[in-house]
Amino acid sequence: MTDQTDRSPQGPPPARPEATGPRTTTDALAEVRAVVRSMSEAMTSVIEGKSEVVTTAITVLLAEGHLLLEDVPGVGKTMLAKTLAKTIDCTVRRIQFTPDLLPSDITGVSVFNQDVRDFEFRPGAIFANVVVGDEINRASPKTQSALLESMEEGQVTVDGRTYGLHKPFIVMATQNPIEMEGTYPLPEAQRDRFMARISMGYPSPAAEVAMLETHGGTPPLERLQSVTDGDTIARLIDVVRDVWASPAIRQYVVDISTATRTSSALRLGASPRATLHLLRASRAVAALEGRDHVLPDDVQSIVVPVLAHRLILSGEAQLARRTAEDVLHEIVRRVPVAPFNR
Repeated sequence: MTDQTDRSPQGPPPARPEATGPRTTTDALAEVRAVVRSMSEAMTSVIEGKSEVVTTAITVLLAEGHLLLEDVPGVGKTMLAKTLAKTIDCTVRRIQFTPDLLPSDITGVSVFNQDVRDFEFRPGAIFANVVVGDEINRASPKTQSALLESMEEGQVTVDGRTYGLHKPFIVMATQNPIEMEGTYPLPEAQRDRFMARISMGYPSPAAEVAMLETHGGTPPLERLQSVTDGDTIARLIDVVRDVWASPAIRQYVVDISTATRTSSALRLGASPRATLHLLRASRAVAALEGRDHVLPDDVQSIVVPVLAHRLILSGEAQLARRTAEDVLHEIVRRVPVAPFNR
């Protein structure tokens, strides 16, 4: 079911405001770092001891991707998604995925209006800047597939009419491991729409002690204030798009994807969409570091979250108890880095 207390846009997306004046690349990258720093500080005040996870979530947001949070119950998956959403002053909707959830609950439905004697479109929960999908693998595959068009193309088609979604737009979905009772594994096509997958993991003992103190009274999420807005995030996304990736970097990204397709340890390698996602995420990593160009280190730092969830291990690799992460680390060590020229 969807959270009806959140705001949902009813009309076409508002036009992005024009920049007030010319800005240099240095100024733009400085703004990226300042906004990201503010968001990270706000989020880590709620999510204890998970700074790397927080950084990855912000990276995916600025790279125009979608994020899959996969882990056991109770480790803060939904809290991370709600925390990121609350740091941005924009429209937010939360969808609780259940077996009886219908595709129209997500995309919207055309309803006959007696006053005008015509059908009018009632937007679904997907019409928001940040969509938090809680326990996505508890819904049926038919309902899960309702997200495909919106995640890939930023639009929804209902009864032959296409409706654009607001920018920025990100889906942050949580899921429990597929062996948990009452879940439906996400199909490969759905997993491939997510730019990155991260796991929260259990907190360290020190972070868990701090959590007991900060969460003992008023929940910190209720005290959290937004530190930026949707228009600013949209502007920073444009900055990330302009980060330079040299021909050597682009070749390096393709070589990594190609290696996953030819590896004997994998039955299914990275798709061309995965290659695009890896380059976009690498641009965001570079921008977060204040650089206007991508380095091989940027690609290597984000390759596991971007590619691991798309890979399917061979039978031999599974018997050897290898993981997709293990295979990717081996591939990154093996793929040579071409001479880099900025």
